[in-house]
Amino acid sequence: QVQLVESGGGLVQTGGSLRLSCVASGSIFSINTMGWYRQAPGKQRDLVATITNEGTTNYVASVKGRFTISADNAKNTVYLQMNSLKPEDTAVYYCYAQTSYGYWGQGTQVTVSS
Repeated sequence: QVQLVESGGGLVQTGGSLRLSCVASGSIFSINTMGWYRQAPGKQRDLVATITNEGTTNYVASVKGRFTISADNAKNTVYLQMNSLKPEDTAVYYCYAQTSYGYWGQGTQVTVSS
């Protein structure tokens, strides 16, 4: 099993920045992809960005050029650097790890005020 703990959410003004962190523990050797998803009130949970073991990244179109996903394997941590934040980025952000199964963190709230 894999355990994921997110941190770094908060309240920021439009145009501001936040960095989310996700620390993985447990059977981390079996993880092949990690990512960030977000869920706004009343909406479904959507993909934001992913990173593979080889370092290949993928972003949803709405965050390209503003968000950067990265990994520090020595710290078993994945980051999401979010710049130029917009009110529509407001959501609960969830860390995700893919092995033979999928694992989710508890989520961290990001609120962008206009």
